[in-house]
Amino acid sequence: MTIESPGDFWKDYELVDSGNFEKLERFGPYYIARPEPKALWDKTLPETEWNRTINVRFKPGAGFGKAGKEDSGTWDKSRKMEDQWVIRYNGAQKGLDLSLRLGLTAFKHVGVFPEQAPNWEYIFRNTTRVVENASRKGAGKPKVLNLFAYTGAASLAAKAAGADVTHLDSVRQVVTWARNNMELSGMDNIRWVVEDALKFARREARRGNLYQGIILDPPAYGHGPDGEKWKLDECLYEIMKCVASILAPENSFMVLNLYSNGYSAVLGETVVRQAFGLGGDYPGIECGELVLKDRYGKNLPLSIFVRLRKEDPVLR
Repeated sequence: MTIESPGDFWKDYELVDSGNFEKLERFGPYYIARPEPKALWDKTLPETEWNRTINVRFKPGAGFGKAGKEDSGTWDKSRKMEDQWVIRYNGAQKGLDLSLRLGLTAFKHVGVFPEQAPNWEYIFRNTTRVVENASRKGAGKPKVLNLFAYTGAASLAAKAAGADVTHLDSVRQVVTWARNNMELSGMDNIRWVVEDALKFARREARRGNLYQGIILDPPAYGHGPDGEKWKLDECLYEIMKCVASILAPENSFMVLNLYSNGYSAVLGETVVRQAFGLGGDYPGIECGELVLKDRYGKNLPLSIFVRLRKEDPVLR
């Protein structure tokens, strides 16, 4: 099990400080304070320094912390800033250059989860691998499916590496946001799908469609475009079994990210192993935690990941 965090090369993002159930972050030129239930320790900077620094602070609403309203609230601006702005992610690997539009939403989010940067690097690296392997064999362009895809940074990482990408989310406005990020990043031809992820995966399995890369980052509670409700605890294993049936058996990869319900990396790895029927000595699986490290060395754990790599035995 490994612990990973964004590299110091990412100049447009920084976790400045964390503690007392809040985090202070810099996104481009703006400093933002948001609630963070995992920041159980004391802040390093005094509150006066936080107040002097921040452009805006998220104020939780009456339903904050309740199912379906976990992140609802309003923003309190104390210094001038734009409602929408763009940051860059120039990755550790040549060609991984993303432009991401950010904005203040009513649900605490701003349009990007910075701790996911190591997953973007993994997706770009492994998409490059499957594209190169497919090219050597004279096969078509590899297909990557991003489920629960949000504003699309992972989709863009796969597209930048040369894949044919399908981006799926159940919220139309979020898909529109992702399309804007694609255009800002100078890319095109991503396939956009507004649908329930489990329904889509089931249908792809029935049709026998296969993907060389599958990415999924499911929330604790989900709603389909027609109001369908589901709980991750009740359907995670079924989702992973569907994913196992549509992931190509060779020259492929899978990334599962879990940021809710207190899941451990070991639990996630066990779910994946069971869904894919993998033995204990399978070499292509890894798991760990994604963290953000603030200026003062405090590690803020935000999600766990499980990654699976399937190689083509002919090309090893």
